[in-house]
Amino acid sequence: MIRVLLVDDEPMVCALLTTILSAAGDINVVGQAHDGVAAVNAVVQHRPDVVLMDLRMPGVDGITATRQISRMARPPAVVALTTFDADAHVQRALRAGAVGFVVKSTPPEDLVDVVRVVADGHTVLSPAAARSLLFATGVRADARAALRVLTPRERDVLAFLGQGLSNADIGVAIGLSEATVKGHVSRVLSKLDCANRTQAALLAYDAGLVNRRGRVIEMPATAD
Repeated sequence: MIRVLLVDDEPMVCALLTTILSAAGDINVVGQAHDGVAAVNAVVQHRPDVVLMDLRMPGVDGITATRQISRMARPPAVVALTTFDADAHVQRALRAGAVGFVVKSTPPEDLVDVVRVVADGHTVLSPAAARSLLFATGVRADARAALRVLTPRERDVLAFLGQGLSNADIGVAIGLSEATVKGHVSRVLSKLDCANRTQAALLAYDAGLVNRRGRVIEMPATAD
């Protein structure tokens, strides 16, 4: 069973989401929270696999709660809930550690699929959605500098993460096995102190490693 925690300041929203998710035979809604503080406490108490997190809440908001949750030793996958897919709060949530986002108008069957996908270790952020969100700022010098810790092969992998590619697709693109790519991805996340693939993709854009069309840009070689 996939354990899910619902976080929204509107009890009616939580009730609706509970009805939708509980209808799936492999999902168990283990708790609800209505503000950021309660969300963090509920994660500690219930140990969910997935958290559906509203971003706009009074007091401690969903972005702050997401950041605190992502710093836990074994954090659940946090998915941001938003009313608008171009909401600037979404980008902040992704940088805080959310693995993706869904709009509240998502059809019930698609919402169930989202929970299953993130519980399986994947993100819910299409390349098109990423490009619509990630260019609020230009290339940052500090982001480019951060990539100096990566080997050339790891920079290649990071660039493909920025394109939204899976491990299997990255392997095909650069001629490596999926298992080898998985190892490279783990090292990239560790070296860059990224909580997940989405944060790594954000860094790839910030560093100018991927352009506005989602294409890889060659970077000058650095010492490894």
